[in-house]
Amino acid sequence: MTIAKGIEKKLVIALQTAKGTIAAVNAASAIYLRRTSSTLDFKKETYQSNEMRTDKQVADFRHGVRSVDGTIAGELAPGSYQLLMAAIMRKAWAAGGVSSAEIDVTAAPTTGAEGTFTQTTGSYITDGFKVGDVVRWSGFAGGTATNNNAHNFLITGLTALVMTGVMLDGVPVVADAAGDSVTVTVVGKKLWIPATGHTDDYFTIEHNYSDLDLSEVFTDCKVNSMAVKLSATGMATIDFGMMGLDMVPKTSANAPYFTSPAAAGTAGVVAAVNGAIYVQGVKVALITGMDFNVAANLSSEPVVGSNVKPEIFSGKSVVTGNMTVFFEDATFRDYFINETEVSINVAFTTSNAANADFLAISLPRVKVGGASKDDGEKGLIQTMPFTALFNTAGGAAVNTEATTISIQDSTVA
Repeated sequence: MTIAKGIEKKLVIALQTAKGTIAAVNAASAIYLRRTSSTLDFKKETYQSNEMRTDKQVADFRHGVRSVDGTIAGELAPGSYQLLMAAIMRKAWAAGGVSSAEIDVTAAPTTGAEGTFTQTTGSYITDGFKVGDVVRWSGFAGGTATNNNAHNFLITGLTALVMTGVMLDGVPVVADAAGDSVTVTVVGKKLWIPATGHTDDYFTIEHNYSDLDLSEVFTDCKVNSMAVKLSATGMATIDFGMMGLDMVPKTSANAPYFTSPAAAGTAGVVAAVNGAIYVQGVKVALITGMDFNVAANLSSEPVVGSNVKPEIFSGKSVVTGNMTVFFEDATFRDYFINETEVSINVAFTTSNAANADFLAISLPRVKVGGASKDDGEKGLIQTMPFTALFNTAGGAAVNTEATTISIQDSTVA
């Protein structure tokens, strides 16, 4: 007798063309998904008779409406969860800003790995760049100024003519006078919750138990939540809460269901030790942990005459999170006391390389909901829950997106 082993279980996900249309066995979007666990499971409501009987026993028990739910958990790695991220954000991945070749850009270091790139004509904002973007420069040719090329540079401040930020590998910006023909490009692609034109993605998800030669194929699945956790030590993690309508069992010749899924992503896992966190445009080195959650607030309702719910309905997107910060001064505490709106921009890389793969997250408008402090014979830590709000001041003509949250993945082409 063979007992199923978790290490032999394979997880495949594919985008459906519509609700009610299971993804084809050879779907181009089918891909093996990295995981630490997948608890997706098929469930039924059950009903027990309440009849009062002289035999003093239960005479009937029935099965009712079918459903699917569970969590896909993994370690946060660029390129590994782009389908699920796009679904929770209700938008397709999109290219970011890119400049034309310019000969009027001056590079200047400021503090540590921070610096500026100043042009005399044109507009970084018109070119599509935003605070929180990670960009790479090319074309610097003057001596050591070539070190400015192909480095991940997080934008922390932006005007039409001045791009301020930090090299994520910690290498200082090299001073260089204007004259070289240089360009700057947002790396990979970006996602943000849009104000209009929201997508509504459904997935077919397979658990293939390869050692048993059977599969469970979950249909009409949607992403209900995304939770990212960043700790001062250890790997960053990501969890996707899923909802679905039904499951189709497959065995023998029909298992696995998907015939040619793409290989899982191979990028390294990001860790909080490699990267940067900026709050209100200022680098923060005293955050001991951060997490945030995107909730889609999905719902579904049964109908008479069917054991499958007709639809999974979308609610409003709500973004919340927590920061834990050493209590150094009044700055963070007063964000709470004064109800100050702040921005949070984070970027984490898979290594210390200049052009390492990365994920960047931007929350342009945040309110802190608390500043409780612990106690003990140690450094005191503030716990600061926050809620991200729709950035009504953002848009194409300014330096931030009109959104609640934006995500950038360097590996998405």
